[in-house]
Amino acid sequence: MVTHFRFRLYSIAVLVMAGFALLGYRLHRIQVTEHAGWAARVPGSKFESVRLPGIRGEIKDRNGLTLVDSTPTYELRLDLREVVVAYLKTHRKLPTYTWERFDSYGQREVKTETDIVAVVEETVFPGLQEQGLLADYSTSAMRVHYRSNRGLVPFTYRRDLSFKEFARFAENNIGIPGVTVARTGRRRYLYDSLACHTLGYMNLADPDQVPDERKRDFNYYVGDDYGVMGVEKTMDHYLQGKAGKLVIEKDEKGKFVGEVSRTEPEPGSDVYLTIDARIQMVVEQSLRKVGRGAVAVIDPRNGDVLALASVPSFNPNVFIPEVHIEDWNRYDKDPTSPMFSRAINPYSPGSTGKIPVALAGCLSGSCNKRFPCGGGAQYGSKFMKCWSSGHGTLDLSSAIKVSCNGFFYRYANDAGIRDIQTMTKLLGLGRPTGIEVTGENPGNIPSPEWLRMQGLLWSDAFTALVSIGQGATEVSPLQMASVTATVANGGKVWQPRLVRKIVDKDGTAVKEDEPVLRADLTREGLKPEHVELVKRGMWRVVNEGGGTAGRAKSDLTVVSGKTGTAQTANPRQPTNAWFISFAPYDNPELAICVFVENGNSGGGAASPIAKNIIDNVMAMQRGAEIQLTALPEAIGRTDRVMSVAFDGHDVASFAPADEDSAVDVAAFVPDSLRERPFRPLGGLAQPTIKDSSDSRGQVGRLNSNRPGFRPFQWLRKKQPRSRP
Repeated sequence: MVTHFRFRLYSIAVLVMAGFALLGYRLHRIQVTEHAGWAARVPGSKFESVRLPGIRGEIKDRNGLTLVDSTPTYELRLDLREVVVAYLKTHRKLPTYTWERFDSYGQREVKTETDIVAVVEETVFPGLQEQGLLADYSTSAMRVHYRSNRGLVPFTYRRDLSFKEFARFAENNIGIPGVTVARTGRRRYLYDSLACHTLGYMNLADPDQVPDERKRDFNYYVGDDYGVMGVEKTMDHYLQGKAGKLVIEKDEKGKFVGEVSRTEPEPGSDVYLTIDARIQMVVEQSLRKVGRGAVAVIDPRNGDVLALASVPSFNPNVFIPEVHIEDWNRYDKDPTSPMFSRAINPYSPGSTGKIPVALAGCLSGSCNKRFPCGGGAQYGSKFMKCWSSGHGTLDLSSAIKVSCNGFFYRYANDAGIRDIQTMTKLLGLGRPTGIEVTGENPGNIPSPEWLRMQGLLWSDAFTALVSIGQGATEVSPLQMASVTATVANGGKVWQPRLVRKIVDKDGTAVKEDEPVLRADLTREGLKPEHVELVKRGMWRVVNEGGGTAGRAKSDLTVVSGKTGTAQTANPRQPTNAWFISFAPYDNPELAICVFVENGNSGGGAASPIAKNIIDNVMAMQRGAEIQLTALPEAIGRTDRVMSVAFDGHDVASFAPADEDSAVDVAAFVPDSLRERPFRPLGGLAQPTIKDSSDSRGQVGRLNSNRPGFRPFQWLRKKQPRSRP
């Protein structure tokens, strides 16, 4: 009996031990031998990387005053891939959306795709509504984004989160599928429209411009905003910062767990301009007296551009982060073209063009000769008139003073078109200045070769037209400011310089642009006394009786200048007004060109603007303060500018009798060669246009404490119908 009992006990013990051995073997096999395979089948945490855009550098004036910076802002983004996965966990299939398009052959196509809007409405919006983060959006923009990127790039649902909303989401994150909030930088133009054509504006990051291989390095690729106009574009590669990287962890349900690692983005370099914001402010406030025009101010000692302005103007902040279609249409369709920079685009210079011709005559000795006026000059069957009935026989300095056309017809033909070509080339006319902005047009200086391409032969009449800045002669206000600087400094042709230096945040200089001397006229055949002869003539224009710019005379300094009134081919805008000037006479510090579109005369419409600028800058140098404030957009106007005053009166719509002003235009300008209305080359830089919210995307009003999200269209269908 005892033996039988022991046998049974031993048998049970063996079976138990065998069972434990088998269990141990199985556990070893699962946990050790086959661990990798089984681990792969168990849902667990996953890690995803997010690209963090670099912090854009600042743009500053020559004194270190910040004109453009980036201020912190917060965005709410949707990972549409993750939203779709979350939807499929509770639904058997995805809803579909059908839309139509026409192919390149004009054939109608019907396309069916995932209804991403319906997926987001059901999966994401209830949670957003609970946190009060719903906002109106464009459903078409979401569809196009998903169609184009298939969720590789997150869709930015909101770009206007306040810090309070950002903090609330971060604190109460309930794991809404695919939803993240991010801190980013929004470009800010601190003085609104001040120097807008020079600074430019930004576009939102464009995923289509990023190579696919670069996107594959991140689960969430957030690109960099980029400049599309002005310094924002030309200096974009310096301003853009170095991107960072964020690695996040999500649990088996796809909910955000926390950050694993973060590499902070680095800021881009700061760009220091040669612009003096105080002078820029004075220039823009002075120029607002007219509806359309431009001013360029250059330091004749080194070519630094101290101010560059054009009116009407625009506010770059309107384009940040994206421009509303209504604002873009307002700018784009405005007949006064506020987006167009008149400062760097060409027009016929009128009698200001006599200054380059005067310098050209010094190459051959014509500057030492006297020529008669006689009220004009005969060329073939055409008599080209002077604005006066006759000035008699004049020397060069006197001809500049009274702006005698008859003198310059004969003077230019005595010098010859080849010397004029040589001089204008030395002065940089007819070619880009190289300034670091977009949209510059080099203009044109006619030549026999150019005219032959128009099917015409050159004659003395065409040389005469060039001598008074008419016909097909076209130069920009910036170019004429450079010409003025050359006369002021005694013959040195400095390249106009806009960017002074580029500096990293730690103070390390990345690039320092030194002044570039393009030419020295005294080494090209001119004598110092020749340049002084032209310079003296410009002094007489302002400071002697009978000069054409007596209204530019200043009590604070000695101003010298030259007026110009150019005929156009537009009967509604018969003339444009110019005035070039420099000050002081000895040791000049400012060289200025003022251009007034549809101005009646250079003496009446342009020279008072230059005087006001010079007086304010001279007062500033003596201790007067210039208040820098945000400037609203300068509004364009198309009426004719007869005269300008700075004694509290607005622009006059008519010109009083003023013996000191002269309309110094030629009576004979062939219609085919008159200045033509100018249009920007290649059109305007296309901005990022904000899509308007449609009816289904108007959900912001549903932010409330009521539970559950109900799509707007569903609500509209449930509304009771009114009875007749």
